[in-house]
Amino acid sequence: MTFQSDTSFVPSPPPGEDELPYDDGEPMESQRHRKQMYLLIEVLELLWNDRDDVYVGGNMAIYFSELQAKKNDFRGPDVFVVLDTVRRERKSWVVWQEDGRTPDVVIELLSESTEKVDRTDKMRIYAKLLRVPEYYLFDPFTGVLEAHALELATMSYVPVAPGANGDVMSPRLHLGLGVRRGTYNGLEADWLRWLDAEGRALPTGDELARAAERQARAAEEQARAAERQASAAQDEARAAEEQARAAEEQARAAEEQARAAEEQARAAEEQARAAQDEAKLLAARLAAYEQRFGKLPGGESS
Repeated sequence: MTFQSDTSFVPSPPPGEDELPYDDGEPMESQRHRKQMYLLIEVLELLWNDRDDVYVGGNMAIYFSELQAKKNDFRGPDVFVVLDTVRRERKSWVVWQEDGRTPDVVIELLSESTEKVDRTDKMRIYAKLLRVPEYYLFDPFTGVLEAHALELATMSYVPVAPGANGDVMSPRLHLGLGVRRGTYNGLEADWLRWLDAEGRALPTGDELARAAERQARAAEEQARAAERQASAAQDEARAAEEQARAAEEQARAAEEQARAAEEQARAAEEQARAAQDEAKLLAARLAAYEQRFGKLPGGESS
């Protein structure tokens, strides 16, 4: 006899990222909101390009319970960061597929249509259900930045006072957040930027490219200046060589003149000796004559 197996008692596995919707179904509020989201994500991905233990997402659905997944009643954060995870492509963040890992940092970009939800429902979910340690709110049009830290005793958020310049620090990421005026993707505005320890905005890809271009131009200018200096030094060397050759020619001419003068001196000395010898010979002859014939008339005795 054969029996048909009864599989009704086998629980069906919960849906995963391949079965769940990819995003929250809500478009970004404005062009500036979209650019602000891309800016924050781009900079962190560039900063952590060589790390594989961090994930940065944006406008992506986060699923934390099967009931919430079935109802699909929760919109994902505008920007979120998860540490101590695996860096890979994801369609959505499904907590039960991520060993229970939830975001360490969440940033919501405020608008008139989302501010109430960001300050109530989302804040409650991030604090009590996802237990996100850091929650930031930023209005791209007013430039107002708010920081909140999770208080574990009450599982609620408490405001974090900014610094004197309005910047705040992210203890989880060891980075700052602050508003800086600049141009991103052709739009000049007050942007929320990630900051280094000195308060400088971490660069975007375009800023890195421009900086590299400036460095290349500076290096090229230095190379040209070095080439000009080398050419000038070469000209100076040639001039010094010409001067050395002229001095050598002058020295040779002076040496020739000295040899000629020495020759003239020797000739004069020879002439003087010859004249002296001739004078001595004449004196001897005169003395012999006087001895034989007497003194010459009008002459004095020798």
